[in-house]
Amino acid sequence: MKRVPVAYQLYSAREDVAQDMAAVFHQLKQLGYDGVEFAGFFDKSAKDIRTMLDSEGLIPVSSHCPLSVMQADMFGTIAYHVALGLKYIAIPYVDEAYRPGNPGFAELIRFVYKFGALCKEAGLQLLYHNHDFEFAPVSGGYGLDFLYASTPPEYLATQIDTCWVKYAGEDPAAYVRKYTGRAPVVHLKDYVGTKGEGSPYALIGKKENEPLDTQQFQFRPFGHGSQDAKAIVEAGIDAGAEWFVVEQDLSYDRSPLEDAAMSLNTLRQVGLK
Repeated sequence: MKRVPVAYQLYSAREDVAQDMAAVFHQLKQLGYDGVEFAGFFDKSAKDIRTMLDSEGLIPVSSHCPLSVMQADMFGTIAYHVALGLKYIAIPYVDEAYRPGNPGFAELIRFVYKFGALCKEAGLQLLYHNHDFEFAPVSGGYGLDFLYASTPPEYLATQIDTCWVKYAGEDPAAYVRKYTGRAPVVHLKDYVGTKGEGSPYALIGKKENEPLDTQQFQFRPFGHGSQDAKAIVEAGIDAGAEWFVVEQDLSYDRSPLEDAAMSLNTLRQVGLK
């Protein structure tokens, strides 16, 4: 199997990162991770974070940056990401107003085109990280596909979150392969449960409908839930992924980094590491 490096989405251990970012970097390196994906910078300078990463030999791969932050200061956002040495910047989540089926979706597409062009000029690649709500119908297809079709690949690449693809009712491996050549960063995430009433985002503090019963839906380490780990990894490799990113929005009976170790062991078992 082709060797593709693996990063860790720091949102998965956000409380630990807020308390001691350097310690988390050290633990991730000891576990065997190659890089990290950010979800906020905790008021630290790009220089200071880069120093911590370099001391551990970790690569700063990408960042989940709130859409509101991008909109408020496009050039400042780009400058910070360039200073940190990131290659990718992702729109991680959009509020209901910007989702397919709502008037703001057209505004989102216009912004993505403009901001994606600025990112390209600066040497960054803009990504869009999906949930399940982008699989709402638009013009005879999914809203997510409409978004990608509306924007040149050089301005917007995919960051397919395989958990939410499966939760939406699609085959994650097939969906990753659908974007071969446009899928540089693939999110590896697992869960157990079924789609039902309420929103799984309520579990992680998003104000959407009623919270789900955690017995109905739970995030799990990759390879310890409902996902076909080997098939997804093979699809990512076939699609030309440059990075896999392990993400787990919540941990339950173990610490986030214990779950991170279990996910990485899955990747060793399927032959990636």
